[in-house]
Formats: sequence, structure tokens, C-alpha cells
Amino acid sequence: MTSDTPRLSAGKLVIATHNAGKLKEITALLAPFGMECLSAGALGLPEPAETGTTFIQNALIKAHAAAGAAQMPALADDSGLSVAALDGRPGVYTADWAERQWFEGKAGRDWYMAMGKVEGMLAEQGPDVSRDAFFSCVLAIAWPDGRQVVYEGRVDGALTWPPHGTLGFGYDPVFVPTGSTQTFAQIDPAAKHAISHRADAFAKLCAEQFGA
Repeated sequence: MTSDTPRLSAGKLVIATHNAGKLKEITALLAPFGMECLSAGALGLPEPAETGTTFIQNALIKAHAAAGAAQMPALADDSGLSVAALDGRPGVYTADWAERQWFEGKAGRDWYMAMGKVEGMLAEQGPDVSRDAFFSCVLAIAWPDGRQVVYEGRVDGALTWPPHGTLGFGYDPVFVPTGSTQTFAQIDPAAKHAISHRADAFAKLCAEQFGA
């Protein structure tokens, strides 16, 4: 860590997400360092428009919006699935492919629909199409005074069909990480935390922020 790198102190940290799955994972990863994680959803913070064209841009947009609104440090995660045979799509549009639906007046996403969309596009290319894919994760920390740091992580694997497992979220039921025979949604959460794209990014964050 350089002398001018902004650094977190133990205490409250806003997690700039309304996704319960992400909040649970991030809270577990930061718990050993004395961070009290508060979600943007629980604080009633609005979701900013993710107008960036890269994971870094979108993560910074969310982190700065939360830090400014809550007047405390905020951490944002922007992550997604990139499929080789689809020229890296869905990429930054990973969540958008889930297509917002409305249930009882509330916005949501249909992840099974999203997984089916990816599978359908692969099927159109024939049975020999490459199923190689990777998850990317960018973690951005922003402070109310405008300071910021960014960490990037990645995990490679391949897609499977049909979906398997109920432990994950998003595209986890169709992603098999390299070296495993199970999807992210079948792997025990503790084991997933050790190998995931988010874990890779967090390892870099914790090494610089906490010396871990």
C-alpha cells in the first residue's frame, strides 16, 4: 500500500447493493476485519443509473452515490458473466439480461430467463460451440470526500445446462468453475468464497486495506 492509498477503518461501511445474495457474501468476507456492513437497501438509498460501459465505471458510480448519500465509506460490487462464444456478452449487461419483471408492484429480475437466454444463444451456434466463460468482479470503495480505490477479480469456468443447485444466485446454477464438477450454486458457500471472482477481488482488497 502506498502512503496516499485511502484506507478503511473498522466500523460502518455501506454496501451499495439491493441484492441480498451479494450483501450476504460481502458481509461474510469483511466480518473478520471489524466492518459493520449496512446495505444501501436497508438505508433507503436509491439505485443510481449504471451508465458505464465497464465494470469499473459502474462500480464507481454506485460507490460514490452511496458514499455521498450516506456520508460514510461505501463499497460497491459490479460483476458479471462473460461468455467466449458470445463475444464476451452479457458482460456489463449481465443483470439486464434477466429482464425486469413486475410482481405485486415491485421490480425484480428473472434469472432463470437470463440463463435460458444465454443457453439459447449458445444452442443456435451448434453442439460444438465453446462453453468457456468467466465471471468478473470489480470492487470499488468510495469515501464522501471523493477518494476511491478499485480491485478486480476473475474466475474461469464453463457453462452447463440445465441449471443445477440452489445455494447461489444470478447465473451461479449454470457456471462450473475450472477444476470443479459442480456449479457455483451446488458448492458450499464457504468453498465458493475461497475460489470465486468476488473472493479474488476481496483477497486483493483485504491485502491492501487490512494487510491480510
